[in-house]
Amino acid sequence: QKTHLKSICLQYQLYLLLKSLSKNEMGLIIFFLCAYVPKTGGAAHCKWAEVLKDLEQIKASKDIDVILYTANTDEDNECQEPVIRCFFLETKVIFEECRIKQCSKTQDVWNIWKNGIASLENNKLNSTTSAKCKECEEYEEKNFSEFIQSFVKVIQKDCK
Repeated sequence: QKTHLKSICLQYQLYLLLKSLSKNEMGLIIFFLCAYVPKTGGAAHCKWAEVLKDLEQIKASKDIDVILYTANTDEDNECQEPVIRCFFLETKVIFEECRIKQCSKTQDVWNIWKNGIASLENNKLNSTTSAKCKECEEYEEKNFSEFIQSFVKVIQKDCK
C-alpha cells in the first residue's frame, strides 16, 4: 500500500513538473538530459529498502511467537535468490499467525511479504537455481528473533 501510494504521488509530481517545463523548450531539454544521466556512487537505492524498514518495525514485536525455517546467511552467491525467496515465503507464515492472533504488526508483515514476492516475481524470468541450493524446508527451524536477524543480514547482503 505505502509503495503504491508513493508511486502515484511521484507520478503526479513528475506530471506537474513536465507540464510547467513544456512551456519552456530549454527547460524541457534540460529535464530530459538530467533524466538520462546514469546514477553513480554509493547512493544507489536498494530494492529492499521498504522491506528493511518493515523488518525494523516488526523485529521487537512481543506478540509474534513462531518457529520458522531460517536459511543460512553465508550461502553461496548463486543460492542468494532461493535464500531470499525462502525468507519471504516464511514471512507468509508469520502473516497467517499474526492474522489469527491479531498481532499489532500484521500490516507491516503483510507489506514485507507483498513487496518481496512482487520483486521476486519480476526477477523470476532471469533466475536459475543451482542444484546445490537447499529447499526452504531443509534449513534449521529457529525462533522469530533469530529469523529476523538472519533475514536482515541476507537482505543487506543483497543490497551491496
